[in-house]
Amino acid sequence: MKYGESTFDILYLLFAICSGIYMLNKARNSIQKKMGLASLILGCGDAFHLVPRVLNYFVAADFTAALGVGKLITSITMTVFYFLMYQIYLGYYHEEENKGLTNVLFALVAIRILLCLLPQNGWLSNSSDMTWGIIRNMPFVLIGAVICYLYYQKRNADKIFSKVWLYVLLSFLFYIPVAVGAGVLPMLGMLMLPKTICYILLIICFLKACI
Repeated sequence: MKYGESTFDILYLLFAICSGIYMLNKARNSIQKKMGLASLILGCGDAFHLVPRVLNYFVAADFTAALGVGKLITSITMTVFYFLMYQIYLGYYHEEENKGLTNVLFALVAIRILLCLLPQNGWLSNSSDMTWGIIRNMPFVLIGAVICYLYYQKRNADKIFSKVWLYVLLSFLFYIPVAVGAGVLPMLGMLMLPKTICYILLIICFLKACI
């Protein structure tokens, strides 16, 4: 299992990071640049957690702190990723910005990041406390719900992005049980595989939009 998971993680990181760099280099407008930036942030952020996870399988060392800090960085970069998806939505569909909604999302992003930075999360000990798992993910789920709804409304407006809402929805459905309950039931960690596949599908949508 460790070889299969490690190979998948490494290939995903290479795909996300290389796709981000490619899109940034080939971008013809600001929206395509944001797609490349979103992919790059996603890949680089996940690397802080996945690289120690892979090394933990093959190196006889204590990666507890590295894994915990990696989760913290990934939590923040995922939040930024979804805020960029809101910006991509506005530009891709030529929607007029709703200042109220933008302010609400920005506030949720700020609250989410602040909650992630609090010491009660126990990142250095790679804590899996269920209570704080719920608390720090509440604003994140609200962000995801807004993004999912916005793209759902446009599901018939564009073929390339028609299933983006579904990938976002599934990524959260796979992620939340892991973030909240993996400390109690470690087998839930297997749901990170289909969650990552949803991210890959999102990046593929970005790539298609940039061709």
